[in-house]
Amino acid sequence: MSSDFQVLQPNGLLDGTKATQFRQEISKLVEDGAKTILIDFKDVTFMDSSGLGALVLALKTVRAAGGKLIVCSINEQIRILFELTSMDRVFEIFENRAAFEKSRAIA
Repeated sequence: MSSDFQVLQPNGLLDGTKATQFRQEISKLVEDGAKTILIDFKDVTFMDSSGLGALVLALKTVRAAGGKLIVCSINEQIRILFELTSMDRVFEIFENRAAFEKSRAIA
């Protein structure tokens, strides 16, 4: 895996208590030269509006550096949150990491 591609795999709740840490992790990856960041949500059980806000700020940070932020493995609760806020139109979402890797192999 090249250093310009990184995977971040948060776990548990992505809420106000973890939002700052999440944004800091994204910023560090960008500072370290990541151009494509995949956020794998397979171990996230719940995300609230604070978590969604952190995700949107992360997207802005990555885009400002000329990179791409992609998400995969979202559960039903996160999918509904994305749909209700129209974030499903903003983020590139893959069913799982394998689907993302398959798309990269084709590109």
